[in-house]
Amino acid sequence: MFKGRHFDRSVILLCVRWYLAYGLSLRNLEEMILERGIRLDHSTIHRWVMHFTPQLLEAFNHRKRSVLGKWHMDETYIKVRGEWLYLYRAIDKAGATVEFHFSKTRDLSAAKRFMRKALSRHERPAQVTIDGSQTNRTAILEADVEARLKVTVADIAEVPTKIRNSKYMNNRIEQDHRRIKRRVGPMLGFKSASCADIILSGIELVHMIRKRQLELIDSGTITLAYQFDSLAA
Repeated sequence: MFKGRHFDRSVILLCVRWYLAYGLSLRNLEEMILERGIRLDHSTIHRWVMHFTPQLLEAFNHRKRSVLGKWHMDETYIKVRGEWLYLYRAIDKAGATVEFHFSKTRDLSAAKRFMRKALSRHERPAQVTIDGSQTNRTAILEADVEARLKVTVADIAEVPTKIRNSKYMNNRIEQDHRRIKRRVGPMLGFKSASCADIILSGIELVHMIRKRQLELIDSGTITLAYQFDSLAA
């Protein structure tokens, strides 16, 4: 992953982790690394984030813990070049992140892409709680049928995923959105949708690691830094 890089692996991972995990700007990181005697341009750190984040997330997904069978689904707003785009997210009843999907649109197609992505990584949930959105309800129903038919035709006889409409009961994921938005805030918006997609996936990655969703022996006592660095091993 780091072959041919001018800087040491530890420096690269430190910069990427700090940027994704904490309310720091790229220029903040440039100054902090300089205090360690390493001269870096903030644009170099940005390139590292864009290049390594997808690889680290892929490594995480291979070692991600299973989620529970009751989900909460919702979308939140993310500003890109002055325009509001959408981050679809789902967590299980214990708060673990199920899946996320960044989209330029908020419609049936986007909601179905999100559900298909979630169902491709996890077993069908017994129940999904939403805030009353008819679009999300339709997306869940259609994606659930598709998922059952892909296994065997006989599976269509299984009990369909139950959909619960409750804005109050979906406060759990609203609170989880805030943890993501708290990191996005200091960034003062993104320059492009593709850049936002990668950085948001990195923020979600750190959020999942903090939730102890990485399969490690006794990961509850292992630091964020150790878990993050283990993805590049």
